[in-house]
Amino acid sequence: MKLGPDNATLSVRTGRTGAAAKAGHNLVIEVTRWSATLEDDTAELTADARSLRVRSGSGGASPLGDKEKATIAQTIDDDVLKGAAIAFHSTSVARTGDTLDIAGELELAGRRRPLTFTLTERDGGVAGSARIKQTDWGMKPYSALFGTLKVADEVEVAIETRSEDHG
Repeated sequence: MKLGPDNATLSVRTGRTGAAAKAGHNLVIEVTRWSATLEDDTAELTADARSLRVRSGSGGASPLGDKEKATIAQTIDDDVLKGAAIAFHSTSVARTGDTLDIAGELELAGRRRPLTFTLTERDGGVAGSARIKQTDWGMKPYSALFGTLKVADEVEVAIETRSEDHG
């Protein structure tokens, strides 16, 4: 199965912490340029670190407008990911019914570390997520307001095929 922006969504969900957490937003960020291959015994994914776009933000002291979304995307590009490669290569794929347990190595922000996650097959497609702790890859979670508002260290990366097309 080949996956990409044409038939699936790859997104990152962030939370917020710190004394001023109520001022910030929980974000849903979509990766707009990526590709993945899922076979019986292997899974691979590459993503363009410069293609992240903020799709929505919940909570916060004020609504998240287009200008704020663009500024956040630029900050992710300039200060967090810095255009570094994002790639996952599996070392094992184990199937149990409609569940795939995948183990492998994620390259992120210039570091490679082990990562495991589960995908569930449904309606001819797949869905699943992995929790990634930014500091495990040497990334410093974004902070503002003199450190009183921070993006939570752990983010959720989710993939889901769209029901109308499972190429």
